[in-house]
Amino acid sequence: QVQIVESGGGLVQPGGSLRLSCAASGSIVYIYDMGWYRQAPGKQRELVAAITRGGSTNYADPVKGRFTISRDNAKNTVYLQMNSLKPEDTAIYYCNADLSTLVSTTRTTRYTYWGQGTQVTVSS
Repeated sequence: QVQIVESGGGLVQPGGSLRLSCAASGSIVYIYDMGWYRQAPGKQRELVAAITRGGSTNYADPVKGRFTISRDNAKNTVYLQMNSLKPEDTAIYYCNADLSTLVSTTRTTRYTYWGQGTQVTVSS
């Protein structure tokens, strides 16, 4: 069983900052890529940022230069530092993790797990 739990969302004024955290726990053998997605009302879920185990990052154009993704492999945790927030950043933010879990003493399986989401609202 794997759990993906996000935290750190909330209400912030335009220009403000928030830091999201996402921790993976359970029968985890190895975590490959981790990422943050967001979904605004009436819109499709979109990639915000992703990071490989080795630390290579990828950002969506709207957040480049404002958001920073990082991870702590020892803690199975990924972070999203969001600065200079804009009203258009308002959305539910979801974390995902591509990971392998122990199925038996000799078998593992690989799957992408998602968290339940955390609301970020940017408004004055």
